[in-house]
Amino acid sequence: MNKFELINASCADQEADVVVNAANSRLWEGGGICGVIFSRAGRRELTEACDKYKTPLHDGEAVISPAFNMKNAKAIIHAVGPNFGVTPTAFDELFNAYYNSLSVMKDNGYHSISFPLISSSIFGGDLPNPVAESTKQCIRAYKKFTEDNPDYDIDVKLCAFTDIEMKKAKQEYDKSEV
Repeated sequence: MNKFELINASCADQEADVVVNAANSRLWEGGGICGVIFSRAGRRELTEACDKYKTPLHDGEAVISPAFNMKNAKAIIHAVGPNFGVTPTAFDELFNAYYNSLSVMKDNGYHSISFPLISSSIFGGDLPNPVAESTKQCIRAYKKFTEDNPDYDIDVKLCAFTDIEMKKAKQEYDKSEV
């Protein structure tokens, strides 16, 4: 049975097979949720795992690594969201960051995933509401993935970290019929 939840929390705190990192194209430790995930997983271990990938990755690509010291997850998927400040119309790439994360999850036999709002903060550029756009693309990817994989059950948590993000995400979520 498929499930999609919008929750007001950090994706790094959720019990899930996979936690998603809003990664940069070089898979380097960054700020925000990326920094939190590197810290919890173990900076050295996660950096060494990420260094095995040929980078830079393209916007929308997703790769997997072990979760190392994160006790609440089995793996980390590193999804590269677009920077709307550089590419203001990268909506397909944002959709792909979510969809490809779900595909990588399935390819590795996992069923539950915890997402941050990808490209909704500093990568939001001049979008009028990057949180709503990220929510919309996550829901689109979830719907398409469940359509494309009707016999594969998934449990998706989309995490809005702050109360303001939650309010904006919920407005989009309430329109979505998930």
